[in-house]
Amino acid sequence: MWVVLEKKSVAKALKKIPDEVIVRYEAWKRIVELEGPLGLRNIKGFHDESLKGDWKGYRSSRLGLQWRVIYFRQDQQLEVYVIEITPHKY
Repeated sequence: MWVVLEKKSVAKALKKIPDEVIVRYEAWKRIVELEGPLGLRNIKGFHDESLKGDWKGYRSSRLGLQWRVIYFRQDQQLEVYVIEITPHKY
């Protein structure tokens, strides 16, 4: 079983985002808690991918067309740290 830890700013951001994004985020959390980050690859809608550049070492999953959850996995521990939930900038 995995543990999903959230940065304090994530809880604050959840108050401002649309309800359908919150529902997708809760589903995302359940999948990570049960199967870990590898479980996200089984669901194409989340389009889980590693990030490059300044965000190297982090991963991103889609919560809709615009919204993303950015997280990283701690080595050798069953913990995932959610850093940010943000609208994707195009």
